[in-house]
Amino acid sequence: MHVLNIVTSPRKDQSASRALVEAFLREYMTLADDVVVDTLDVWQEWLPEFDAETINAKYKGVSGEPMTPAEVAAWEKIRELASRFQRADRIVMGVPMWNFSFPYKLKQLIDLSCQRNMLFTFDGKRYGPCLDIEKAFVAFVRGQSDEAGFETVPQPGFQYLSGYVEFWLRFIGVREVVTLTLEHTWDGRAVDMIDAGKKKAAELANAILTSAAGCGNCGRTVRTVPKSFAERERAGEYRPAQRE
Repeated sequence: MHVLNIVTSPRKDQSASRALVEAFLREYMTLADDVVVDTLDVWQEWLPEFDAETINAKYKGVSGEPMTPAEVAAWEKIRELASRFQRADRIVMGVPMWNFSFPYKLKQLIDLSCQRNMLFTFDGKRYGPCLDIEKAFVAFVRGQSDEAGFETVPQPGFQYLSGYVEFWLRFIGVREVVTLTLEHTWDGRAVDMIDAGKKKAAELANAILTSAAGCGNCGRTVRTVPKSFAERERAGEYRPAQRE
């Protein structure tokens, strides 16, 4: 089994998102046979700037026009990045929250690798996937939670982080996205929360492998902390005395 591990945090051993994925992979590799992990670290990998030259390479590559040496190098890198997705049987990712979304280097990887007839198809009327991957595991991490108030906007939760990543994985052909969310990694709860998150990641790895039809947690977000005030209020479990 070929597992593509996409690392999106530059913090190495200090990264909570990386710690969760490593816990998942340790358990997964203990239980599964012949697992090959291809680690694609967006901070260590050479990713061409998606500038005019790279865009020209993309269009020339599709049309078969002659390219400059720089365009050839960019186009070959795009093809190489896409091939790593094409070889994958599973995808795992740890994604930290940056300004309520995801790190820009991950978007750069997506913009480079996600090309027509490499990761997706389009016939002029309908989009389709190029890949056929049964499952992906994604750990989403943020330093605070919805317990922190917002003066001018609604509480964002994980929607601007997880929403796009999950959409994109399904768009390219992942049939089921198993997610784990972790909060409070920048405050006094951090050590306990990360430890709980690593245990939950290992449990999910075990559940994915031991269930023939898929695990009970598959495809939905699993929190390692109590629900936020906003979530409790939406569910009718908590009503403030006064709402701003």
